[in-house]
Amino acid sequence: MERSTAGWGSGLLGVIIFSGSLPATRLAVHDLSPLFLTSARAVIAALLGVALLAALRQTRPTRSDLVSLILVAAGVVVGFPLLTALALQHISAAHSIVFIGLLPLATAFFGVLRGGERPKPALWLFSIVGAATVAGFALSQSGAGSLTGDLLMVAAIVLCGLGYAEGATLSRRLGGWQVISWALLLSLPFMGAIMLFTLPVEWSAIGVPAWLGLAYVSLFSMLIGFVFWYRGLALGGIAGVSQLQLLQPFFGLTLAGLILHEPIAWTMIASTIVVVACVAGAKRFS
Repeated sequence: MERSTAGWGSGLLGVIIFSGSLPATRLAVHDLSPLFLTSARAVIAALLGVALLAALRQTRPTRSDLVSLILVAAGVVVGFPLLTALALQHISAAHSIVFIGLLPLATAFFGVLRGGERPKPALWLFSIVGAATVAGFALSQSGAGSLTGDLLMVAAIVLCGLGYAEGATLSRRLGGWQVISWALLLSLPFMGAIMLFTLPVEWSAIGVPAWLGLAYVSLFSMLIGFVFWYRGLALGGIAGVSQLQLLQPFFGLTLAGLILHEPIAWTMIASTIVVVACVAGAKRFS
């Protein structure tokens, strides 16, 4: 029980940290190209992760871990950041949060497929109800979307769910921060090359909000958040703890309203109550 509680607590901290990712990305893509933003955040986080691995003398992953690390890198280092950055050129941060409501389902699905978990049927019911509540609320607040932006977000969610589940499974042996650090290191040559080829032409044209957005997604979204998130998934179970992501849109919408001044209505309160009940039910039947 203590292990499970610790996992849910750690997972909640990860969700709170990740909630700032889309608003921060929205700030950054005003002045930075999606390719530069995606590669720069990965390079910065990779350098920090490598420093930690070296300083703490962590054991290298085995050859059998390589495929899993590639999937983690493809999902959460490259795929999700790049696709969401591209999507946010077509849709608002509030609209993008509609799709974050689908992430718990995607993560739970890959947790069953890749992690070998077998959650109770009731968990899927709570997950579907929660996802529908999040999507319905966010759609009512976000305004018109874009087919291109929507398709990019769907692809981002699929890749992110795979990366979350694969990393959680691997972190049971390697540790949470170690998994994301090795995945970042694996992607460093590729992302470093992209960063060099997409450097901004006029650095003076980049505003302070864009730099702050880059700093947040590099340090918190790309590294620190995973320390808590992968630990939570590993301790509490992928299918169950992943349902905490149902709360992420409401944290994210609050930040979108405070930072980006995007509209948020009182209906968030009612929707949040439903989602909290769904998360509690998922925890009970995970």
